[in-house]
Amino acid sequence: MAKDYSGYGPAYKGLKTRDDVYIPKPVREFSGDDPYVRMAPIRGRIKDISFDESYTFIDRTLGFKVKRFLTYIVVWFIAIPANWLRYGLRVHGRSNIKRNRDLLRNGVMTVCNHVYRWDMISVFRVMPFRRACIPMYSEPFKGDDGWIMKHVGGIPIPDNTGGLKKFSEAVREAVDDRTWIHIFPESCSWNFYSPIRPFKPGSFNLAYRYGLPIVPLVISFRPRTGWRKIICKDEPLVDIHVGEPIIPDPGKPKMTEVKRMVDTAHHAMCDMAGILENPWPATMK
Repeated sequence: MAKDYSGYGPAYKGLKTRDDVYIPKPVREFSGDDPYVRMAPIRGRIKDISFDESYTFIDRTLGFKVKRFLTYIVVWFIAIPANWLRYGLRVHGRSNIKRNRDLLRNGVMTVCNHVYRWDMISVFRVMPFRRACIPMYSEPFKGDDGWIMKHVGGIPIPDNTGGLKKFSEAVREAVDDRTWIHIFPESCSWNFYSPIRPFKPGSFNLAYRYGLPIVPLVISFRPRTGWRKIICKDEPLVDIHVGEPIIPDPGKPKMTEVKRMVDTAHHAMCDMAGILENPWPATMK
């Protein structure tokens, strides 16, 4: 029997899940009309940074490489255990990575829903000890989080022609280096929101252009239990699920193939999350 969550607000209208699925009560009212409303404020003082042709999208200096290595040490050996302590992270479907290791060896793109502040740490748990290239909305790079975002592999997506050219060159370099690409195709974070929002197709265009297999990931939630009820009692615990790779077909027209990959990834993520009927389509018209 499917559960009905229409009482949770307009952004949950039509959501139905399996009986074993836990949907946290909304922490705020989410828009039922615009799935791209940005909820997370930019932290700290806003710096004057222009993401144009003069901006260094990929820093190859020795100093940056040392700081990036130390940042990854913190991610792997402090942040990932801290994420487990706070959110009880469980990983499901890691075998989909292991048995496709040869397929993914020369490059891979992961996509995931964007649903809590530490969700990238959960993604790192799925792909341990790999460097990432993470195209992201540019404005948070101007705030206090910009330093850590850049050092874990984030590159800002610019809104000007000169910057877009340099951004494309940076992504091309990352692909040539066989760096793992990760994108949140919902584009912005909605805290502990369970339905899967529409995807912006840009990430799937990249996968088609560079022939990258796409591995869909989805974060779902479960009730806080045991000793974790003592800390952060208003937050749910977290699971992350790993799906089967989606392989782009270069023989198909780009528009047709991108739509297929968007639809396939969105459907797979809904299925892994136990969603029977989702409030949102795979992409907005």
